[in-house]
Formats: sequence, C-alpha cells, structure tokens
Amino acid sequence: MTLKVALAVAVCLVGWAYVAILKPPPTKVCGTPGGPPVTSPRVRLSDGRHLAYKEEGVPKEDAKHKIIIMHGYGSSKDFNLIFSQEVIDNLQVYLLSFDRAGYGESDPNPKRSVKSEAFDIQELADRLQIGTKFYVIGVSMGGYSVWSCLKYIPHRLSGAALVVPVVNFWWPSVPTSLYKETLGSLPFQDQMAMRVAHYTPWLYNWWLTQKWFPSFSILQPNSPLFSDSDNEAFKNLLSIINLDKVMNYKARQQGDYESLVRDMITGFGNWEFDPADIANPFPNNEGSVHIWQGLDDKIIPYQLNRHVSEKLPWVRYHEITDIGHLLAFKGNNSDVILQELVLG
Repeated sequence: MTLKVALAVAVCLVGWAYVAILKPPPTKVCGTPGGPPVTSPRVRLSDGRHLAYKEEGVPKEDAKHKIIIMHGYGSSKDFNLIFSQEVIDNLQVYLLSFDRAGYGESDPNPKRSVKSEAFDIQELADRLQIGTKFYVIGVSMGGYSVWSCLKYIPHRLSGAALVVPVVNFWWPSVPTSLYKETLGSLPFQDQMAMRVAHYTPWLYNWWLTQKWFPSFSILQPNSPLFSDSDNEAFKNLLSIINLDKVMNYKARQQGDYESLVRDMITGFGNWEFDPADIANPFPNNEGSVHIWQGLDDKIIPYQLNRHVSEKLPWVRYHEITDIGHLLAFKGNNSDVILQELVLG
C-alpha cells in the first residue's frame, strides 16, 4: 500500500512539474480567436505558416539593390535600421523587413532552427518576386539568420552584412580559453541564461519566468549590458521616432515562449554547422560579406566576432571604437553599413 501511495505521489509531482515548469504556455497566434489581429501584409509559406513583412525604399520594380533585413532579439520588422532617404534614393534601394518566426505578426515555427531561417527568407523573397539575387542584413540576434543564408542559400545572395551579430560560445571552432574569457565577461545571470538555453533548453522558459533568481538582464530596465554609448544612442532614437516604436510592444504579442524563448534556444543551441567552416560565397569578388562590431559592446563580446573573421579571411571585418551594441543607431552608421554592402 505504501509503495502505491509513493508511486501515486511521484506521478502527481511529475505531472505538476510538467504543467508548472515544462509545458509551454498557450500561444496567442495572430488572426486566431483570442489572438492579436493581423494588421500587416503577410505571405503564406509552403508549410502553412505566415510571415508578416514591410516594404520600404524605392519600388522593387525600379530598384537596383534589393535588401532583406532581419531584426534582433525582442524586436520586429517595425523597428529596424534607419537609413537616410537620400542614400536610399541615390543607391536605388528596395528594403524588405519581416517578423522572424513567432515575433510580431509572423506565425510561430515549432520546428524552428538556424537552418530554417534561410529557407524562410528564400521563400519570402520568392513569394514577393524580388528576384533571384538579394542582399541580407542581420542585426544582433538576426545575425544567425545571415549565417544560415551564407551556409544554405549562398547562390541567392548579392552580399551580406552582420551587424553586432550574435555569437554562439559553443561553436566548435571557439577555443576553450576564448569561450571562458568571453562568457565569463558577462554578468553571472546572463551566463546562466545562455547556459540554460544551450544545455537544458526545455528549462529555459521556466528560467526566464521564475522569480527566485535574476534571469536575463537585457530584458530589465537599465541593463548593465548597455554601455554609455548605447544609452546615448537610445536617447537619440527617441528624438527621431516615438517611444512605442522603440519599445516595440507588438514584437512579443504572441507570447514570450514563441518569440524570446525559441529565439534564445535556437541562437545558443547546437547549430547544424560552424560559421568558421562556411565557404566563400563570392570567390570571384562578385559580392562581399561584412561584420560590424563595436568595441564597447557588452552584449556581444568583440573577441568572438574578431575570432570568426580571422577564420574567414573573405569576411570584411569592421571594428569601431567607443561604440556599443547600438552601433547602427549612432550617427550615420546605418548609411555607412548600407553603402559598404552595395558598393564595397
């Protein structure tokens, strides 16, 4: 009898743990009953999911350069790089931004991976008929989307720019000493968040939502991960665009699990490839690949992007002093990034 009671208690505890810790929260998918409304144009992918997008710049029919932009962590298509109209017009640039899976108004992808990013981008380009070749720009967490494109669809690319791109401390090419140095430079709570996302991804949603320990400081006001340069850039942004757009409230409207949690698990999980093993997509210099990194970036340790660029001599690596993670929003840096990509 005692054994039966013990087994019953154990089963109850397992059931409670699953519901309380492991079971994903309900998803509020856009366009479904009880979910947020669909207010943006969307394309339907071959697997039935939708991607929401935004078009800017010159009409694609008239464009000389067509560029797809991938947003960062906790962001969406509605908050991206800010280019001057003069540069857009002079270069004849068409810009296509989209909500990555689970963000904004794009459907979640339960099978999301680094690899799936490239094929989402390729199908989006084909559905919108922007042509066989296009440029890609990935900002911060959107950097792994660019690596995916360089690995899986290099034949579709005219060029690529990775702006303060995410780095995975567990890439095989990262030496143990560099892994320890760079991960150890982050606040302890952020080290733990990344380790949980990598080693026990099934626990990451609980880790992000639990109240016993600090989880991920980048989600907190006045995060220590933002440098003085970042704070200054943020103030400048507020003088250009309104607070709602900067804070991007719609980015997480389908739930943090489908946006923040899946993004972290994908970015810091086990990749299907190591960027250091990617072949030069432009052996005849018909295009170029750029990495832009601020030396004052406390979110992405510059040593890792410097290491990757040394492994890939065909990458044009740009380091900027006294600039943090919001590098693209300081001065005219966005315009410089764009010009280097299409003219360099």
